[in-house]
Amino acid sequence: MCGIVGYVGPRDSQDILLAGLARLEYRGYDSAGIALIDGDGSLHSAKKAGKLARLRDELLSHPIAAGTTGIGHTRWATHGGPTDVNAHPHLADDDRLAVIHNGIIENFAELKAELIAEGHAFRSETDTEVAAVLLGREYRAHGSDLVAAFRAVARRLEGAFTLLAMHQDHPGLVVGARRNSPLVIGLGDGENFLGSDVAAFVEHTRRAVAIGQDQIVAITPDGVTVTDFDGAEVESSPFEVMWDASAAEKGGWSSFMAKEVAEEPEAVANTMRGRVQDGQIVIPELDGMDELFAGVSRIVIVAAGTAAYAGLVGKYAIEQWTRIPVEVELAHEFRYRDPIVGPDTLVISISQSGETMDTLMAVKEAARLGAKTLSICNTQGATIPRESDAIVYTHAGPEVAVASTKAFVAQITALYLFALHVARIRGTLSPETQAEQIAELSALPAKIQWVLDNEQERIEQFAHWMADTRSVLFLGRHVGYPIALEGALKLKELSYIHAEGFAAGELKHGPIALIEPGQPVFVIVPSPSDSPVLHSKVVSNIQEIRARGARVIAIAETGDAAVLPHADEVLRVPLAAPLFAPILAVVPLHIFAMGLANAKGLDVDQPRNLAKSVTVE
Repeated sequence: MCGIVGYVGPRDSQDILLAGLARLEYRGYDSAGIALIDGDGSLHSAKKAGKLARLRDELLSHPIAAGTTGIGHTRWATHGGPTDVNAHPHLADDDRLAVIHNGIIENFAELKAELIAEGHAFRSETDTEVAAVLLGREYRAHGSDLVAAFRAVARRLEGAFTLLAMHQDHPGLVVGARRNSPLVIGLGDGENFLGSDVAAFVEHTRRAVAIGQDQIVAITPDGVTVTDFDGAEVESSPFEVMWDASAAEKGGWSSFMAKEVAEEPEAVANTMRGRVQDGQIVIPELDGMDELFAGVSRIVIVAAGTAAYAGLVGKYAIEQWTRIPVEVELAHEFRYRDPIVGPDTLVISISQSGETMDTLMAVKEAARLGAKTLSICNTQGATIPRESDAIVYTHAGPEVAVASTKAFVAQITALYLFALHVARIRGTLSPETQAEQIAELSALPAKIQWVLDNEQERIEQFAHWMADTRSVLFLGRHVGYPIALEGALKLKELSYIHAEGFAAGELKHGPIALIEPGQPVFVIVPSPSDSPVLHSKVVSNIQEIRARGARVIAIAETGDAAVLPHADEVLRVPLAAPLFAPILAVVPLHIFAMGLANAKGLDVDQPRNLAKSVTVE
């Protein structure tokens, strides 16, 4: 949440800032603004509540001078409502200094009281303006040394923040700081960039450097300097962004979500690419860690939202293949309950962005308690991988739509690769069984494509017929249960209607009271051949809810005739071994959620009140 862009170089910064903010719209926001320093050394700014288009309109009707130094921001409101006044940038030092901010400054009230007592005035309700006014004061106290003043301010702030600032006395300089909130440098030729993530500048350069915890960066057209909060220089390692700007564009699709659902087969294939060699799982990032995995006695998976459901699916595979007990915990609960972990515990974090604040804090707590940590992540240079002992990247490519789809199937794939890797190390699977599982995994991209080719149009038509639906329930057993949770979450996110996922065995323990005539219920049906006991129990569940008037939509494998007499609609997926079925079963649910939202005329890429990356607690 919140998008940040900074630029210094020879080009018109306004164009670069607006284009960068457009690429960061997926993060979620409710206002936008820019500030720049023109050729005469004067600072200008513009900001508006609402979408980026409103800021563009404001700049058309009230143009500001061109400049080659600038900062831009999209805000997701925390302190103060989404108004023009509360939008960023915030100005200080007689409007010669501009500041933008992502995160929450926890001690802002104390600092604001101090500044008011000194006679400083405030125009907004934000915590950000407190940082701006404080920086203006420190700028004068430090003899107009912007970097030294910025360092002094950063040391006084508590909470999670990324701050960017520039002063009209210093054209060609943008200064940034980060604590528990993302910031990345883009390295250009005679120009440099800053951004919340690489999407902000990947159109211009694919060379990047991630800023570490409690570090300050100063960029000029000709150089980049990174120091810690005490002023000591820090060495940083550049990395190459593995995708180009076109990967983050719609490319003719009606929405980013439609594009990303279509890319689910590719996301799974790319996550496996280079990691399946001669019938064996090879994960180069985990080289040299066999002893660690051999000695693990317990695994705890920490994540939030969709990533947590991927963890629940992964739990079944890890336990079955490695015989290591696995717990899945919501990251925001894990760190506050005095968890019991130690040197023989592996804590696996899952985060598409690698910046999810709850998950990052859980990883830090696990490390503090002595556990080993491994990150499943989709974003190069992100904070969580850098804070972890090991990393398995998913290689799903940029995911722009707020509702996660291709990242979800890629996360499950990465967990399965990890499980098979550890099973080989621990010798818990025979070579024959290992080969069978790898073959099943390798077949998934083609099977997902089959669902898209053969079922998508029908599912979208079905969703259109259900446009007036007010409530949908989802049932599943075994690995189908997390898929039921994911199906419900997607529908809530995109369509703003009541949706709940249940373990089918819980039906008679309460949820069956929700069933009334016409109630739509999606049921994830296990394979009748590979899971005959579970299959018969789920068919019994279908009969129970059907008898009470429910409208049943079954997701079942091709050839399952036993479910036909009991379901109103059957959505087909290809045959797959039980542990691999959830990656197929979730695809119709992603399509349905998107289709229902489209039928209701809603924005599937930017659902209300949501942000792509939750970088504050």
